[in-house]
Amino acid sequence: MMGVMRTIHRTPLLLLSLAALALSGCNAGSSSKPTAESAKPFLEEAEKKMYDLYLESAQASWIQSTYITDDSEALSAKANQRAIDYGVSLAKEAAKYNDVQLPPEERRKMDLLKRGLTLAAPADPKESQEVTKLAASLEATYGKGKYCKTPDKCLNIDQITDIMKKSRNADELLDVWKGWHTVSPPMKKDFQRFVELSNKGAKELGFADTGAMWRSKYDMTPDEFTKELDRLWGQVEPLYKSLHAYVRRKLVEKYGPKVVPPTGPIPAHLLGNIWAQDWSNVYDMVAPTGADPGYDLTKILVAKKTDAKQMVKYGEGFFTSLGFDPLPDSFWKRSLFVRPKDRDVVCHASAWDVDNDNDLRIKMCIQINEEDFTTIHHELGHNFYQRAYNKLPLIFRDSANDGFHEAIGDTIALSITPEYLVKLGFIQKAPDASKDIGLLMQRALEKVAFLPFGLMIDQWRWKVFSGEVKPEDYNKAWWELRQKYQGVSAPEDRPDAMFFDPGAKYHVPANVPYTRYFLAHILQFQFHRALSEAAGCPGTGATPLHRCSIYGSKEAGTKLNKMLSMGQSKPWQDALFEITGKKEMDATAIRDYFAPLQAWLDEQNKGQQIGW
Repeated sequence: MMGVMRTIHRTPLLLLSLAALALSGCNAGSSSKPTAESAKPFLEEAEKKMYDLYLESAQASWIQSTYITDDSEALSAKANQRAIDYGVSLAKEAAKYNDVQLPPEERRKMDLLKRGLTLAAPADPKESQEVTKLAASLEATYGKGKYCKTPDKCLNIDQITDIMKKSRNADELLDVWKGWHTVSPPMKKDFQRFVELSNKGAKELGFADTGAMWRSKYDMTPDEFTKELDRLWGQVEPLYKSLHAYVRRKLVEKYGPKVVPPTGPIPAHLLGNIWAQDWSNVYDMVAPTGADPGYDLTKILVAKKTDAKQMVKYGEGFFTSLGFDPLPDSFWKRSLFVRPKDRDVVCHASAWDVDNDNDLRIKMCIQINEEDFTTIHHELGHNFYQRAYNKLPLIFRDSANDGFHEAIGDTIALSITPEYLVKLGFIQKAPDASKDIGLLMQRALEKVAFLPFGLMIDQWRWKVFSGEVKPEDYNKAWWELRQKYQGVSAPEDRPDAMFFDPGAKYHVPANVPYTRYFLAHILQFQFHRALSEAAGCPGTGATPLHRCSIYGSKEAGTKLNKMLSMGQSKPWQDALFEITGKKEMDATAIRDYFAPLQAWLDEQNKGQQIGW
């Protein structure tokens, strides 16, 4: 199964949201009073410069990722810096139009420019330079992080991840878990200052704090969005707690009640992942009896002598079966599919839209296995989304909200079912329903287990940005929220005077908003249910939702393309309506998808405490 957050995509407004990159300096800082007449030329010039800056940045970043040298890194950094230098000034210029009456399209463009920032640097040049340096330093500190047992014996994050995945020795797991969390205490002072400066910049844009600025991006007020998240979590919490109770019991059987409290939270180091955000790696300890589906997709791919390009061709074939046009020739010429033998590259899987038009690419070092087969389908979901909206005005060329892009890739991955493999000729027939609990358990350990973690990261940051959580309570609040939402506890006392555990998760020092991933996990199941209904799968009794693949359904493809082609030209609620017929996110689709597993868990959990 594919782990969460293994992929990224690059579009201009994603760059805008992550690092304020795709921006324009048109009229930045001008003293003339904004008017309805000046708005159109301002936006036209902004989009022109955004395109130029984005193209320069994307091309430099592609080279930096696929030809890693000191020179390529320097050129990429300079290209990004040129865009960053324009970022906040453009957002502030757009904010000057807040009270100007504008046509709907111009108003939406202004709002997107203003709300696109993740980091609003203060107007003071020295403070702006300071917060930019702090952002770079925090990310670099994380990137250099290692656990050194001795000066000559250090483990990097990949090695620690591998131990967390494979080891079943509680003492070894505790050792490497604690070891990784030594990378973050040096960040705390810089992070505290970063919060102060980023809040100052957000207030200059008219927001209460940086957290409020982030929550303003969702076509509703920050308070409304917070309530919406609470509602969605309430819909899925019972399923999560059932899974938690079952996994906890199995871990008690493995490690004993002295290590795992039978009725309490699960110690964070025992769930197969550094952050306990994805429990897929403990499947061998919790798998239902007789859950083997009877086939091994990795072995099938190897036996068919599948190469990297053919792996991608399978993914493209999924989309063409829905009625989408094939990928352009340039995709096949310019993408990176295999690790080169003559140079260093960044192998982290990613989807690219280099010229914001039709120069689509993926970058990954493909292995012939089930995980990468799934990842390819996910990545191409980004590419086909990027192409679907490439005729819109530039500012609208992004997903309806930041959860949609990831959700589309994962929606396609949900259609990699046994039935899909039958249609590809990989297996002769799908396994019978008795094998479904194992398949659903594997997916729940990835998808359902992630939900509270996806929610709590920004719950913590928003409290920090608002001042509700003070620096002296950073770690205390972190573990209180992890226990509240995840039912996961620190494996030892972690006092604030010694630790800064939030910094051990990349997205915190890198200042990357995290709620998008929670939303993506909600939306992908809602999308899958709607598209499956269009494909004629569920509701007939023959194919349950978790077995449905939309492969080959032109009806599902038409519905999907209609939504994708809207980009972010309309509020996300309108885009959601095009695919689901509803304007409200609905997590009941997750409950529908995992209904057989929920029933099985209810049986397994009889007489057991649910919750912690």
